[in-house]
Amino acid sequence: MAKVEKKKTPGESDELRQQLVALLDGGQAHATFADAVARFPVKLRGVVPDGLPYSAWQILEHIRLAQRDILDFSAPPTGGYQPMEWPAAYWPKSAEPGSPEAWDRSVAAVDADLAKFKKLILRPESDLAKPFLWGTGQNLLREALLIADHNAYHVGELIVLRRLLGAWKK
Repeated sequence: MAKVEKKKTPGESDELRQQLVALLDGGQAHATFADAVARFPVKLRGVVPDGLPYSAWQILEHIRLAQRDILDFSAPPTGGYQPMEWPAAYWPKSAEPGSPEAWDRSVAAVDADLAKFKKLILRPESDLAKPFLWGTGQNLLREALLIADHNAYHVGELIVLRRLLGAWKK
């Protein structure tokens, strides 16, 4: 018996895209990225609490670097996708940001890259399930779920870190 595929209506596709954007924005079941980084005390951004391997700065930069890599993989820049070395290229070596402005630039870059990725999702001509011509079968839907999952995990880490440092009052 042949498998009959149900054709998706435009409304179903639009709904999926909107749900993906909402997932990427976070905040439905936990704190958002914006919540986790807002008013983070400057003097605590480079502190590595006992028992943890990273500072808030390192986690923030890791979110930025990993998300940018996923964006570049999903919509390669001119010249194609250039893989980064794991894990060295995904984690900053210094526990401390170079300046308060470095923290602000990193937060702004996370927000800007996420906005670019959401535009990819919302483009009606984007086939969410079509495998990329590069990679090993990845598609835009998979990469959206990867960003949402990865960011949520590290947002949780930022909040735990803030709690350990006495800097979380929500």
